[in-house]
Amino acid sequence: MGDNGLMTSVPIGRLCALGTAVAASALLAGCVSTVDGTAVSPQGAGPLDVPLLDESDLDRAMLRIGELNAIMGSTQMKVTSEFDEMTDHSDEVSDPDCLGAVYGAEEPVYEGTDWIAVRDQVVREPNDDNDHWVEQTVVLYPGPQNAQDFFDDSAITWQNCADNAIGVGDGDYSWDLDQVEARDTLITQMSTQEGADGWACQHALSLVANVTAEAWACGYSIGDEAAEIVTAMIENVAG
Repeated sequence: MGDNGLMTSVPIGRLCALGTAVAASALLAGCVSTVDGTAVSPQGAGPLDVPLLDESDLDRAMLRIGELNAIMGSTQMKVTSEFDEMTDHSDEVSDPDCLGAVYGAEEPVYEGTDWIAVRDQVVREPNDDNDHWVEQTVVLYPGPQNAQDFFDDSAITWQNCADNAIGVGDGDYSWDLDQVEARDTLITQMSTQEGADGWACQHALSLVANVTAEAWACGYSIGDEAAEIVTAMIENVAG
């Protein structure tokens, strides 16, 4: 991946893989930890349980850098890119139908959803040999049904891409996608980069009202971090 601010993109994988990682439309991710606050139960986070949200609500969904460092077990991660637009890397994946399973904030993935606004942020250690990588994305739609439809379609897409190796870039990087796990209004999927000494990511997606929240968390010891991030994002925006 590449930092979106630079409009470059390379497969998610430890920055060591390409020397620069992550981008405003970055690939896979995943890991675990907790964030203080009042939890919103997964079933309580349904699209009909919160009043209609607007673009001004999106920024508060994003976790602060201190929260992300705590979740990932790091102290050195910093924001490396932020953007408010979609991109298109469909020509960089071996199976364009799996674009949404490996890249975030992609125009072709959201086509037809009537999305209104997006916020995306990438966080990692600043050195080239970083140990953690996170992307958090929140998208606003006209109504709850748009968010629900995107969530449902994503669950199908991710599952259709499970048990496959998806090549990224010039084919130098390949990601093995696991089965999708569904937990009420949360879906997650693990992926492992081939030949990268165990570098893996968790990808998570949830929704509330007319918003979807998505996260990727990558590292060498990934658990449920992306799910943790998404849950906290939903709590933030629902509050």
